[in-house]
Amino acid sequence: MTQPTSSKPLSGIVPVAPTPFTADGALDLHGQRRVLDCMIDQGVDGICILANYSEQFLLDDAERDTLTELCLTHVAGRVPVVVTCSHFSTAVATARARRAGALGAAMIMLMPPYHGTALRAGETGMLEHFARVADATDLPLMLQDAPLSGVQLGVTFLAELARAVPSLRYFKLEVPGTAAKLRALIAAGGGAIEGPFDGEESITLMADLDAGATGTMSSALLPDLIRPVVVAHRAGNRLEAARLYARVLPLVNYENRQCGLRATKAVMMAGGVIASDAVRHPLEPLHPATRAGLLELAAEVDPLALRWGR
Repeated sequence: MTQPTSSKPLSGIVPVAPTPFTADGALDLHGQRRVLDCMIDQGVDGICILANYSEQFLLDDAERDTLTELCLTHVAGRVPVVVTCSHFSTAVATARARRAGALGAAMIMLMPPYHGTALRAGETGMLEHFARVADATDLPLMLQDAPLSGVQLGVTFLAELARAVPSLRYFKLEVPGTAAKLRALIAAGGGAIEGPFDGEESITLMADLDAGATGTMSSALLPDLIRPVVVAHRAGNRLEAARLYARVLPLVNYENRQCGLRATKAVMMAGGVIASDAVRHPLEPLHPATRAGLLELAAEVDPLALRWGR
């Protein structure tokens, strides 16, 4: 599991950090530092901040700036930090990337430019968007291909992007049929695809590793239990990887299908990492029965987040 340099690309498990709030909805900066420390103790290979699972769509610009500086300063190079800088405006995305780089980010993650349900850039606009962000920083870029954007990204176009924008060499795919798309992208892009990742809480991890994924961007709920799957698979021990994955899959599935981004917060609160699992309106808190089911499954596999702060 390695650092993001040209000779040693970022790989392994790079989870998304949640953004903790106080019970009244304010940023919990002390809790954010504790989240980052817990994640590092989980043995992660990197941390992604300000992603969708970080509730980035519920943060204002000043809060983003505060969190970017806090996270990069607090991690202080202990692991690489990927900063999500997505925005429909190329100028805004570029400014975010430039600031993240100045503060010590290791990589920039971007979704294709979109706004709402209908406003999209065409392929030329998308290529220019990524190229301009790339020109603003010497950091590697990761493209996030997720259904939330509503943008259909074909394999041929993604491979063309990788060749046209040399620093765009990481691709996080979390779409229906991720494994097939990863396999096709690796074949089409060749050496330009340095870091094929999956995401979506690692819900399709085994198939994606089989397809050639070199990393996964899970949540911060149980990366300490997902990392051994990646390590075993990389070592060529697929049966052991499958056994380890089968053990945690009920919890991963429950997180993905029942809880979404609220799962990590609920487990971290139960484990004393953060004081509140609040999410911001209009998101709704977990139903008590759903929370109970989540914690029951978590107790079966005992992730570090469930006991880190006790």
